[in-house]
Parts: sequence; C-alpha cells; structure tokens
Amino acid sequence: MLRTRILSALVMAPPALVAVWLGGVAFALLVAAACAVMCWEWHKMTLKGFGPSGWVAALGGAAASLSVLHDPLAAVAVAVITALVSAILAGPTVRVSTGLGAVYATLPSVALVWLRQDQASGLLTVIWLFLLVWGTDIGAYAAGRTIGGPLLMPAISPKKTWAGLLGGMACAMLAGAGVAWWADLSAPVFIVFISAMLAVVAQAGDLLESWVKRRAGVKDSSTIIPGHGGVLDRVDGLLAAGLVVAVAALAAAKPLLLWS
Repeated sequence: MLRTRILSALVMAPPALVAVWLGGVAFALLVAAACAVMCWEWHKMTLKGFGPSGWVAALGGAAASLSVLHDPLAAVAVAVITALVSAILAGPTVRVSTGLGAVYATLPSVALVWLRQDQASGLLTVIWLFLLVWGTDIGAYAAGRTIGGPLLMPAISPKKTWAGLLGGMACAMLAGAGVAWWADLSAPVFIVFISAMLAVVAQAGDLLESWVKRRAGVKDSSTIIPGHGGVLDRVDGLLAAGLVVAVAALAAAKPLLLWS
C-alpha cells in the first residue's frame, strides 16, 4: 500500500505543481476539475447515487471555481446558488447534507483560486499551503506510527493520535520556516506560528471528512486515486486551511504572508 501511495503521489504531484506555478486558467481548471470530482464523491457517499442534484453541484462548483478569474463576488454567488439548487433537487430527507456538501467542496475551491490570483504573493501563498498541509500529513503519520499514545478523537478516527497532531504541527512549522526564509518574509516568527495553527485547522478538516465517511459507512470517499482513496481524502486538510487563509486575507485586505 505504501508503494502504491508513493507511486500515485509521484504521478499526481508534477501536473498539480505545474498548474500552481502557471496560475490563471491552468490552476483554475485544476481546481474546477477537483471540485467537480469532490461533489461526485460526496453524493456517492451520502446519497449512494449521483442524480440531478449531483450534476448541479459538480457543474456549479466547477463554474464557480472558474468564475473567480473574472469576478470573485460572482463566484461566491454561483457557489451559494449551486448549493441551494442542489439541496432543493435532492429532496427533503437529504436536503441539508446535500447543500452542505456543495458548500464544503465549492467555497474552499473558490478561495484557493482567489488566493492564487493575488499578484503580490499568490504563488507563494498556495505553495506555502501545499507544503504545510503535506508536512502536516507526513508529520502526523510519522509521529502517530512511531510514538502512538492516546487517540485524538477515537469516535471519529480510530488511528489519529495526539502525538500525530503535535508531529503534524512541528512539520508544518518547519514548512513555514522554510517558506519565510526562502522568500525573506518580514515576520518569520509569525509565519511559523500561523503554520502551526493551520496544521490544527488541516487536521480538523481531516477529522470532519472522517466523520462524514463514518456516518456514510465508507472507508474512502472513492477509489479514484490508487492507494489514496478519493480526492476528498487527499485535500480535506487543504480545503479547511485554504478557506481560513482566504477569509483572513479578505478580512485584513492583505495576504496573510505579508502580515507583520
């Protein structure tokens, strides 16, 4: 399984990083495709099927992700309308979970494209997010396997430990320190601290998706990525961290990496 996971990562990482580097349409298309797949996975998990509400969520989520290139406010409006229409089409018994699923996949996707669009630090911000989330995953896995100890939330995830959370935070701090040093940022200590906090956010995003899977009675969101499960399984932490960074940047009217 580990070999399969590594091979899958080696295949997926280069095109994703190229799209991040290029930005613009290339990155928006990558995010739009991922958003559509996440909507499909959500519906297959929670509704055990993919009908009209699923198509609305997938196509609307992709459209919202692409709309950011022209009008971020319109993209948010498309995301909200998509969630409402998808929920209405799903029926009364699953209306709430369907609408939340569309929001869960689409708003963070819009946030990531919006962050990358910033001319001053868009590329650096997205690279930082990728590195700290990857660092969180690697650190949590390594510390959890080697140290073990008390479980973080056993009712939701039977494997995540407090040691894993601390290991993830430590690796995220290293990623933040590396980015701050490489880009010669004015507040490196702040970036290291924020990276640690975002590691907690990323782990919370991971636990949220684990809770949804547990309620749906599935192990993975899908089997589309060999050794990794589904797209939701791979980007749950990135969705949470990216949305928080975007909200913080919007509230301060300044990219998070440029705070001082």
